[in-house]
Amino acid sequence: MAEELTAPPVLSTPDTYILNEGIPEAVRNNASESLSDEEVNVRYEIDRTIQEIRGRKWRRVALQFPDHMLPHSARVYQLLSRGLQAPAPAPTGNIATERPEPLETDMGSLSVHEHNGPVKLTILGDTSYGSCCVDEIAAEHVDADAVVHYGRACLSPTARLPVLHIYTTMPLDYDDVVAKFQQSYPDPNTKVILTADVPYSAHVSPLTQKLQASGYLDVFAASIVHDPSSAIPNRTLPPAVSEDQTRLSEWSLFHISDPPTSLLLTLTSRLSHVGIYSTQGSGSNNNATTTASTTLENSTRLLLRRRYALITSLTTVPIWGILINTLSVKNYLNMLTHIQRQIAAAGKRSYLFVVGKLNSAKIANFSEIGGWVVIGCWESSLVDSKDFYRPIITPFELDLALQPDDKRVWTGEWRADFDSVLEDAARREVAEDQSEEPVDDQHGDVGISSDGSESESEPPEFDFRTGRYVSRSRPMHKTTATRRSVASSSAAANGGAPSTALTKRSKGDVISANGIVSPAAEYLKEKRGWTGLGSDFVIKYEEDGDEAVEGGLVEEGRTGIARGYTVGESTRT
Repeated sequence: MAEELTAPPVLSTPDTYILNEGIPEAVRNNASESLSDEEVNVRYEIDRTIQEIRGRKWRRVALQFPDHMLPHSARVYQLLSRGLQAPAPAPTGNIATERPEPLETDMGSLSVHEHNGPVKLTILGDTSYGSCCVDEIAAEHVDADAVVHYGRACLSPTARLPVLHIYTTMPLDYDDVVAKFQQSYPDPNTKVILTADVPYSAHVSPLTQKLQASGYLDVFAASIVHDPSSAIPNRTLPPAVSEDQTRLSEWSLFHISDPPTSLLLTLTSRLSHVGIYSTQGSGSNNNATTTASTTLENSTRLLLRRRYALITSLTTVPIWGILINTLSVKNYLNMLTHIQRQIAAAGKRSYLFVVGKLNSAKIANFSEIGGWVVIGCWESSLVDSKDFYRPIITPFELDLALQPDDKRVWTGEWRADFDSVLEDAARREVAEDQSEEPVDDQHGDVGISSDGSESESEPPEFDFRTGRYVSRSRPMHKTTATRRSVASSSAAANGGAPSTALTKRSKGDVISANGIVSPAAEYLKEKRGWTGLGSDFVIKYEEDGDEAVEGGLVEEGRTGIARGYTVGESTRT
């Protein structure tokens, strides 16, 4: 018996469905703590920012803060405004200490859109996409010619605006880090690369010197570079590894602060061992890093196996959705073109969606989509799909999912950046062009028989996950005859002989474009059950025994205006 609804369904998105960014708790707490003027000046690098703005002659600057740093944005704004209004930099290099008057902390008392001398500053909050990416969209809304990005960043190259990154250095206990490092690598001859998340990157060089003084001579301090396609994303490599990147597997890595999942998968698949110093806990737990390092390898291998299982479950998906999750990262349009061509070459259909921050309610609106691929920055592209209606994968994983079963090889490597995926695709195309032999195309494409007619249906594809055959895994392969018919019509229009072949006319019961039936429309026609608001309420006629009585004939209802309605031939007032 169908459940009767007593109220219309709720269509709003609950707050619990909105994804929260994986910001370390220590960073969040440090950002919201009360800071003095001098501490704000040091952490947010006020003097350096003023020098960069003056040196590059920027006139309209957008200040982008992540949500957890917005409590400090007003004070940073005022310090920058006062420093830019000054005729010359302060001799002592400390602007805050030379002005004893207190700073305003009320956001409502600030006029962030007014001109402060020759430079206009604007505070950006509630970023369009992830806070690790530069929000060029919001910056262009305020006509900014540069962006100052605060906090941790993915360091993806931007497409239009120049960017100044302020990493907002966080404090660190050097003695505790050295103790945890020695627990993870008791052998002083171990080759270790020392890295840190960007808020702790300033501590890498001093810590390396401290470790070398303790007897660890093979420790390399990795500095920051803007290169997500590097073997260690956005970090420099040891000289021996720069000459031969295959030697990276001989090194271990010690990372300060919990890395994002995409970086963790990349590092684990390329290095012999990865150790993590978590900055969330206190320094009293001496076994924190050792425990994390011991369980890290097992959990990461399990996560890699789950990603591979997810890829194999999507090999028979007929309709793909492409999520544009960035408009600022360089080469995102090239990646979009590559993915569209890749899906079309596999005989599948793709639909394009431009979204902001992902949540499960948005994705669930499109039930015909069998799998999603997200185009975003290399950090935010990896999405845990357990809360979503359909799985979401990266462009690198899509490349594996679309390969035939006899060619798909899982090497254990994982990549997230755009450049490496595009470079692999270019190398593969060159190799295929060199090995390809001319083929007799007398009978046309796959799916066309020798007499010119279209085959009855495409061959079914076996799904290893379910153990069943799938007959609609490549719906676009059925349109090859239509494409040849269009090509023949074009040839006739250009002066060739007109075609006399008969073609079967579509019934017109589903949407088609240029003679190609829409797979999404066909899916909704066959499988969609909900047809709109109010369709969840079941309407029943009176029943006579076991047979339902048919409804009455449609009759003409009341007509007229409120002072007198007409029912048939009579009039009621």
